[in-house]
Amino acid sequence: MEGKIEHVVLAYSGGLDTSVAIPWIREHYGARVTTLTVNVGQEGELGDALERARHNGAEEALFVDAREALAEEFIFPALQANCLYQGVYPLSTALARPLIARHLVRAALSTKAEAVAHGCTGKGNDQVRFDVAVQTLAPHLRVIAPVREWNMNRSDEMLYAREHGLRIHVKPESPYSVDENLWGRSVEGGVLEDPAASPPEEVFQWTGHPADWPSEPEELTVSFYEGTPQAINGRALPPVALISEMNARAGKHGVGRIDHVEDRVVGIKSRETYECPAAVALITAHQALESLVLPRDLLSFKSLVDRRFADAVYEGLWYTPLREALSAFTASTQTTVTGEVRLRFYQGSVRVTGRSSPYSLLSHELSTYGRGSTFRQDAAEGFIHLFGLAPRLAYEKRRVARSPENRAEETPAPGAVSPATPP
Repeated sequence: MEGKIEHVVLAYSGGLDTSVAIPWIREHYGARVTTLTVNVGQEGELGDALERARHNGAEEALFVDAREALAEEFIFPALQANCLYQGVYPLSTALARPLIARHLVRAALSTKAEAVAHGCTGKGNDQVRFDVAVQTLAPHLRVIAPVREWNMNRSDEMLYAREHGLRIHVKPESPYSVDENLWGRSVEGGVLEDPAASPPEEVFQWTGHPADWPSEPEELTVSFYEGTPQAINGRALPPVALISEMNARAGKHGVGRIDHVEDRVVGIKSRETYECPAAVALITAHQALESLVLPRDLLSFKSLVDRRFADAVYEGLWYTPLREALSAFTASTQTTVTGEVRLRFYQGSVRVTGRSSPYSLLSHELSTYGRGSTFRQDAAEGFIHLFGLAPRLAYEKRRVARSPENRAEETPAPGAVSPATPP
C-alpha cells in the first residue's frame, strides 16, 4: 500500500495550471509543496513567478537556470538530427520536458520528497514526457497531476483561482495556454482549437504583426563546426546567445510561424500554433550544409534516423537506449558538417542563398559545364547500360507475361482444373 505523501515538489511554470496545483495538492493530499521553476528561456513567463508561488501557498520556491544545458545537451543534438515532428514541428516544448524532469527529480531527492507534480492535462503529450522521465530516473517517486486527476478545465481553474485568492496572469478574455523556451513558443486554447479559424495576431509575440515585417530582405551567415552553430556573421556566440539572436533576427521578418494539425501521443489530433524562428532558420541552414558534405547514401539513411529521433523526442523517450543510440549515430555523421550557410529572411520566409565547407563533396572540376572539366563523359554510356540492365530485363519479362497471347495460353478452359489449383 502506498504510504502517505507529506512533501511534494511541483514543476512550477507560473501559469494557471501550476498555480492552482499548489493549493489543490495541499487540500487533497495534506502535503507540503515546494515549487521548482526551471529557466529554459521563458523570460517573459518568469517575472515574479517565485513570489507568486509563495503567495499561492508554496512552502519553498526553488529556481534553476538550465538554459545552457537545454541548448548544449538537448537542442543542438536535435538540430544535428534536423528534428521536425511530422516534418513540421521543431519540438521546442518536447525538448525542454526531459530536462525539467531531471531537475524535478534532483530537487525531490535533495529535499527527501515522496512525490513530484506537474500541471499537465490528461489530453496532452507533456504528461507522458514528465511521467515517463520521472519513472525512469526515480521509479520510487509518486507522480501527481492535479489537472489530470481533477479533470480541470481552464474556466474552472480561473474560478478556483479567484475563490482562493491566487495570483495569476491569465484573464478570461485571453484564455490561451502559452509555453516558451529558447527553441520556440507554443500557444493553445481559445479560438485556436478550431482548425478552420485563423490565429488572431494577438497570439504571436516573437514574429510580430505582418504589417511590421521589414519591407527589405536581410541576409546573414551562420557558421557551423561539426554540426553545431558557432557564429553569426563571423561573430562567435555562446549557445544561448546565438539562439536568442537568431530568434530576434529571424522573428523580426516573421520567420518561424507554424500552424499545424498534429497527432498527439495519446491518440488525438490537435491544432497547434508555434513560433520557432531560430529553430526553423538553423534547421534550414544545417540541412543545407549536410547536403553539401554528406554522401547520398548517408543522407538517405540519416533522414530515416532523423525522423525516428524526432518521434522519440515527441513521445517522451529521451532517457532510453533508443534515443541514446540515435544520438550516437547522428553525432558520428557530423564530423564533416563544418562550414558556412548564408540565409535570407523576407516576409515570413527563410531561404538558403549560399553554402561552403572545406569538406564539400561538390567538386567544381567534376561538375562544371565549362572548360577544365575532369569528368569522363565517355564513361557515362557504359555506366547507364549497367545501371539500366536490371530494370530493362524486368520490364521485358513483365511485357511478355502480360501479352494477350501468353495470357490466353495460360487461361484454363471452362470446367478445367488449373494445374496450380489443388483437386
